[in-house]
Amino acid sequence: MSLEDDFKMAFMHESQASMKYFSFAKMAEHEGLKKIAKLFWAAAKAELIHAHNHLRAMGLIKTSIDNIKVVLGEKAYTSEQMYQPMIEHAKAQGDNWSIKSFCYAYEAGRVIVRLFEKAINNIGEEKGGDYFICEVCGFVVENNIPEKCPICGSQKKVFKKIE
Repeated sequence: MSLEDDFKMAFMHESQASMKYFSFAKMAEHEGLKKIAKLFWAAAKAELIHAHNHLRAMGLIKTSIDNIKVVLGEKAYTSEQMYQPMIEHAKAQGDNWSIKSFCYAYEAGRVIVRLFEKAINNIGEEKGGDYFICEVCGFVVENNIPEKCPICGSQKKVFKKIE
């Protein structure tokens, strides 16, 4: 196994651990376990730092334009080649939660592509603007929060500003 393979494996593990701990922190908060939630948040952040360091060591963090191109390529794959078959498989299984989860990711990913396309076309024209995310489905909107999320139908109150 090469050093590059080691870094890829380490990055994958650290990224997955960070997301898992993030989810565990949200559950602990929901259960009112504030100290445990803080520990999960700390662990999630630590794993995120490790994943970032591995990406940097692999030379995979480039200019913002190059990074946007990476995102656009990855989103094209996930939207059209990954999620479409997963949605069909979930439908065949009759698993409504799986259908919803995959559709949320698919639809929100398409919006993210449009936002990154807009960003790359307007590089250097940074204007004050805010992004908000629906904490139910991951839909991202620029500046104006809709009364209801166009993907999942959640109320305006579930949107959080990205700081």
